[in-house]
Amino acid sequence: MCPYSHPEDVAVEIHKVDESEIDELWSFVKRKEQQRWLWHAIDHQTGVVLAYGCGTREADVFLPLQTWLRPLGSARFYTDHAGVYERHLSPETHDGGKQHTHKIERTPLTVRTRIKRFARKTIGFSKSNMMHDMVLGLFMNRDEFALPI
Repeated sequence: MCPYSHPEDVAVEIHKVDESEIDELWSFVKRKEQQRWLWHAIDHQTGVVLAYGCGTREADVFLPLQTWLRPLGSARFYTDHAGVYERHLSPETHDGGKQHTHKIERTPLTVRTRIKRFARKTIGFSKSNMMHDMVLGLFMNRDEFALPI
């Protein structure tokens, strides 16, 4: 039984995050030409997942992720050198490169190890975007946001 069966029983706390790491993970639906990307952001200090989204490797997924991070007040973003970051993050708040993204680079290995459809060479793959995103969402919510048992 869920300890929070009523929404009014849930307390939400928003903590300020000074620095965030953002990265993306590639996968596909049906065939490799139909790419899907997991975008996720973590707290640079603690490694806690702050937000994630699924979709293409374009701004239509990154911009909502950026909006979800805004209430946390992050003043610095660490990413790789993907063009979408260069276009949508100001140079004063953005630092591209691998030297500050060591914590977030662990996530792709964890996902590829635990979910068969994300393994590089597998016969298990998603046949629809909806199922792909649902499996990934269930994994992220259970693995990152679940209450300890």
